[in-house]
Amino acid sequence: MRVAQVLVDSGLVHLDRPFEYLVPEELDEAAQPGVRVKARFAGRDLAGYVVERSDVAEHTGRLAPIRTVVSSEQVLTPQVLELARRVSRHQAGTVMDVLRLAIPPRHARAEKALPVEPPALADGESDEPAADQQVEGEDPPSPVPAPEVWAGYRAGAAWWSRVAAGESPRAAWLAGPSRPAASDWPRALAEAARAALLSGRGSVVVVPDQRDVARVDAALTEVLGRDQHVRLTADQGPQARYTAWLKVLRGHVRVVVGTRAAAYAPVRNLGLVAWWDDGDDLHEEPRAPYAHVREVLMTRADVEDSALLVGGLAMSTDVAALVDAGRVHLVGGSTSRREAPRVLVAGEGVDEERDGPGARAHIPSSAHRAASAALQQGPVLLQVPRRGYLPAMSCATCRAPARCPECRGPLALPAPDQAPRCGWCGKSPRGFECPHCDGTRLRAGIIGARRTAEEIGRSFPGTRVITSGAGEVHEEVGSQPAIVVSTPGAEPVAEGGYAAVLLLDAWASLDRPDLRAAEEAVRRWVLAAGLARPWSDGGVVVLCGAPSHVTIPAVEALVRWDPQWFAARELAERAELSLPPTTWTAEVVADRRRVEPIEHAVRAAAPDAQLLGPLPVTGSQDKRRLVVTAPFGDGPLVAAALKDVRAGESARKAADLTSVKVGHLTVG
Repeated sequence: MRVAQVLVDSGLVHLDRPFEYLVPEELDEAAQPGVRVKARFAGRDLAGYVVERSDVAEHTGRLAPIRTVVSSEQVLTPQVLELARRVSRHQAGTVMDVLRLAIPPRHARAEKALPVEPPALADGESDEPAADQQVEGEDPPSPVPAPEVWAGYRAGAAWWSRVAAGESPRAAWLAGPSRPAASDWPRALAEAARAALLSGRGSVVVVPDQRDVARVDAALTEVLGRDQHVRLTADQGPQARYTAWLKVLRGHVRVVVGTRAAAYAPVRNLGLVAWWDDGDDLHEEPRAPYAHVREVLMTRADVEDSALLVGGLAMSTDVAALVDAGRVHLVGGSTSRREAPRVLVAGEGVDEERDGPGARAHIPSSAHRAASAALQQGPVLLQVPRRGYLPAMSCATCRAPARCPECRGPLALPAPDQAPRCGWCGKSPRGFECPHCDGTRLRAGIIGARRTAEEIGRSFPGTRVITSGAGEVHEEVGSQPAIVVSTPGAEPVAEGGYAAVLLLDAWASLDRPDLRAAEEAVRRWVLAAGLARPWSDGGVVVLCGAPSHVTIPAVEALVRWDPQWFAARELAERAELSLPPTTWTAEVVADRRRVEPIEHAVRAAAPDAQLLGPLPVTGSQDKRRLVVTAPFGDGPLVAAALKDVRAGESARKAADLTSVKVGHLTVG
């Protein structure tokens, strides 16, 4: 008897396991482990993957046959299957949830157009590079010297050399700012991929967005040569994306760079997993099972025994926790102040006495002077926390936030020639009357990027003003004098670096109701400031709008250029309060009638677990939000209990299943 175990994409949590099917004789050769098939399930033909073959069935009854083999391509590798199983267990999800993200939809034309064997193998050559192989009786080959970009970091050359020698060291890399292209972070990532190739292994590099992919792609082409790597991103068409993915699966290339989904790329003989800017929320998967790139790649490094590298100009508390636990070792982190730009805080020192009210303006006098001087040397960057024109307004009399009379949403001004509009319901009230003081006039509460571009344009007539943000993101600007107004994450790279960087409305970044508000503020500031020229070349950064009545660690970290110190301090404070990432955490959103069974299930699985809430969910009368925290040792038990809850709901055909997001607690 020919039997296949098939993972069927049923979408049902309680059926998250393989099912046995009979393999018809005509499909025996094609229905191999890893191929896509169609199988009859609950009266429908559903897609699935063969995960195992055997000659004996465990089921004693009659087996249904596999209907068809969609393709003989073995798209589900054993390594990716094991990775999917581990990630789904950790995230209280299902294996098929992970595989939908890991394996792109089939494109038949791409399968036929791409040669099955790599070009080198077509000529009878070996799949493994022979440069590092030692012939018996000969002296071992001399080690390849570490590239200059890694030799400039503390412990960087040692880490690179160990990867090139075939070892699997794990590092948290704190990159230096204000680097020229030949030694900037994209070049360092490309050299890390080359180290893995020197040992006969492949690598996966994950970055937050398309602009970062383009920069690393160019660096990989320069270091490895053309056609030695592929890109995997969501903006590729179905055929282009599947072709690139097949090149990896079939062994045509061994290096992949891309965004979130590239973390699952089926690289042969994987030797390195790397990701950049751990704190960027683009690394968080918005679809079930909501796994962060960090969780996926760290699990993958365990599954395939590969080297690991997490890099960034700033350090997230999650990475700081890994360093503190000894799971990764620090590389870099000793940036000289002359290599970083000079950082000034507007309103400090003699600014208040010299400039009066101008020291606390939206663009303070000290920032205006710095921009005026810098424009003689090159471009100037202004980072504005909010997009739009006036994204928030307030009463001109009492300064209370202006609210919509219909839904109590915030009022905003989309453009100077339009009426104020509610940010929730979209309606424009006919008039405004403050419920606190009966005032009828509005003033700007928060100034957005468009309004800032207008103001700065009037201050520097004749200077080109470039805006970069949602809908129009610029990748690069030249070295000529210009003013660039950008929202966080959309800052273009300037040729030769910016002569000055102005970080506006620091209070808006620090005052968000978010557990990670200060951490995110440091990350945004450091990423923008890292685009400036070094202090030795006259680069200056001015932080505007920071509160001056109290010492703020986030501001101190920027001035000292010490994001590692800030991350360690933040982690210590979280540990005192048992907040993530020092504890296992999950956010659960469920129907209000299911909260009590969930609480019982969690307490039965882990008596030491704590439950916070439930709290109402904005926009829903029946939904409740519950936060579960537990010691890390109890995390797998709580995850299993929450999955059992979801499986029970699925078996009862509940209309809306409970949502579980492990490790995604952000709102305070």
